[in-house]
Amino acid sequence: MCGRVTACFTFAVCAMYAQQKPEFEVASVRPAAALDQAKIAAAMDKGGKWPIGASVDARRAVYTYMDLRSLMALAWGVRPYQIEGPDWIASTRFDIIATLPAGATKKDAPRMLQSLLEERFGLVAHRTTAEHPVLALVVGKGGLKLKPSAGTPEPIDENTPLKPGEFKLDGIDGQIRITLNRTDNSSVMNYGAEGILRRKDNPVTRSLHLEFSMTSMSGLADMLTQIFTQLAGGIGRQIVDMTGIQGHYDAILDVSLSDMAAMAKPAGPDVPAAPAPAVPGDPAFTAPPLMEAIQKLGLKLESRTAPVEQLVVDHVEKTPTGN
Repeated sequence: MCGRVTACFTFAVCAMYAQQKPEFEVASVRPAAALDQAKIAAAMDKGGKWPIGASVDARRAVYTYMDLRSLMALAWGVRPYQIEGPDWIASTRFDIIATLPAGATKKDAPRMLQSLLEERFGLVAHRTTAEHPVLALVVGKGGLKLKPSAGTPEPIDENTPLKPGEFKLDGIDGQIRITLNRTDNSSVMNYGAEGILRRKDNPVTRSLHLEFSMTSMSGLADMLTQIFTQLAGGIGRQIVDMTGIQGHYDAILDVSLSDMAAMAKPAGPDVPAAPAPAVPGDPAFTAPPLMEAIQKLGLKLESRTAPVEQLVVDHVEKTPTGN
């Protein structure tokens, strides 16, 4: 009988512990200082951990110069554009340094970050799903004009040493590896199983050159959405893959950066913003708008509505409690 009582008590304690949200052993939350451009430049030359964003391992979690919206995205596993809350959560930035308790793993960090945001910022939020305007990625009338990739993407092995000049950044879907070239203002972003994106910005012509390698249709939609999010200051418009096409493809897009920035803004009806009229001889219009460029791939972007999961902020404080 005693053995049964002991076993039941042990099970009850374990069940109660399992229901509790894991927490960081200790954490410091402070307003972020202004960016040190010299420090960033030195980090870019050296490679390693990107000096902005999330860097997490089994013992330590560091979130540098991150706004609350981005922190919530990591904690709840959603995209920044899926979060509804006051405007300041996308602009006020914080630095967080936290220690994971013994026995924890990197996979525990998001739930620990949830606990931290709820405790320090008094954050209360709930999930909901509602119809929202999106841009649907669909196949054009002439059919897909892309050839399948010769290879398939491989998930990133986080134990693989970084290449010279390569950075690592922890994202919502796992680690991203980035290589920057300050000489020609280009970058290579390895998303692992989603594919690889090579990007080159031309500020003179206000154009954007994008090369997608071994990328799925859903990966293409996600990467374009992330560019929208960057251009719109953390909000952006969602592009949803509705092609129904499987497999991995290579693609090249040259688009007007001005047009991309205009399309990225989610304000108002979900109607693609018309690009500014071309001026003869103006080099800014050497690249076509996204709607025109993507049709060359046999694809099309259509304004539709789709059920989108949202994380709605019910309450949050601007000033975190003491460390």
